[in-house]
Amino acid sequence: MSFYVALLKIDKMDGTVRSKLKIGMEVQIVLKADQRTGILTHGFVKQILTKSPNHPHGIKVKLESGEIGRVKEICEAS
Repeated sequence: MSFYVALLKIDKMDGTVRSKLKIGMEVQIVLKADQRTGILTHGFVKQILTKSPNHPHGIKVKLESGEIGRVKEICEAS
């Protein structure tokens, strides 16, 4: 059972790997102010701010709206 759950986690389009993100992608991010509550903000990537290839809490991006946060989910596959 745990092996099956691990496979599902790998297949999910989460935002911890920089190479999966592209400018213009639709994403859900968590803003710094919302980290305790986990409230997600929807938007489109304007700029990728994290330089490392991966980050355990999500790659930091700037949305077209100007909001900055860590990607928790990628809404579309490119």
